[in-house]
Amino acid sequence: MIKPIDHIPDWEKRLARQDAFWSCAIIDRPVVFMTVPKAKPERPWPKEKTYASMRERWFDTQRVVENTVAASYNTQYLGDALPTVYPNLGPEVFSAFYGMEMEYTENTSWGIPNLEDWAAADQLKLSRDNFYWKKLIEMTDALLAAGAGRYYVGVSDIHPGGDAIAAFRDPAQLNLDMLESPAEVKRLLARISADYFDVMDFYHDKLTKAGQAITSWPGIASSKKWYVPSNDFSCMISKKMFDDVFLPGIAEECRHMEASIYHLDGPDALRHLDSLLAIKELNAIQWVYGAGRGRASDWLHVYRKCQAAGKGIQFGVGVDELDAIISNLRPEGVFMSVQVRNPAEAEAVLKRVATWK
Repeated sequence: MIKPIDHIPDWEKRLARQDAFWSCAIIDRPVVFMTVPKAKPERPWPKEKTYASMRERWFDTQRVVENTVAASYNTQYLGDALPTVYPNLGPEVFSAFYGMEMEYTENTSWGIPNLEDWAAADQLKLSRDNFYWKKLIEMTDALLAAGAGRYYVGVSDIHPGGDAIAAFRDPAQLNLDMLESPAEVKRLLARISADYFDVMDFYHDKLTKAGQAITSWPGIASSKKWYVPSNDFSCMISKKMFDDVFLPGIAEECRHMEASIYHLDGPDALRHLDSLLAIKELNAIQWVYGAGRGRASDWLHVYRKCQAAGKGIQFGVGVDELDAIISNLRPEGVFMSVQVRNPAEAEAVLKRVATWK
């Protein structure tokens, strides 16, 4: 049973709208996610500490917990927003479970390739004694202990498939491998996919037993077992190569879950949209067009294509884009984050969305 969020009286209704999103259904309106900082913080924000390195800062579990708790008190969750958090050591942490080391800056991280020769591929083993695995468990447990009734704790940003292998090999090297060693790529892909399913099952079981709604970095909170298939490496290869090597595994990821939303990253990945839309078990698309490439209302043709294929869509918009969105898209299967400045503006957004039929 999912535990309540004590400071949000209608948390169950918000959760129900997000559950309906997966089947392109609406209870009374599409999902509208809005947050604004409270004018007067209820809790003091933790003071920034001094660290010997950025790595040390990322791994400070107490810092993560204190900031998460403060945010849950100092944020107004409007529309269908629910407070969520996920332990985060960077998007290549899944590859780090295999012994790959990570580099950290203030806002991002990346892996140091550790598979120099395909002859050593069988030596890559996922270990639950691994430092990164243990650190994520530590962070998850600490967030759970501190967050009862305040927020839901989710699954970290996990990238299996092509992105995991790109981390092991380096993206440029994997590009060559796709031409010179496709059999080795497929063989490793099959093995790490099996590990990925074990990792997902572990976390979903752990979080469900703790009474959590399932959530992760897209901010969706749901009673369903869901996750985010992705392949950022796909922007570097042809549709034919993607369909042959990676698409079957992505479809398998979707089948393993009760619901899924594909993270489609950048215009160079759009060549794969038709292939992805053909996956019956895929529920939704999160299209990320990237900085400097317009706004959501500039990509209505992509969202219409997704809706025509029966898929949900998640995107962020400004208030001034609402008319264009409502005029060109159907409300069913929409998860929309709207940038608002205050509760009054959020209330006006909900009234406008209520007319969307």
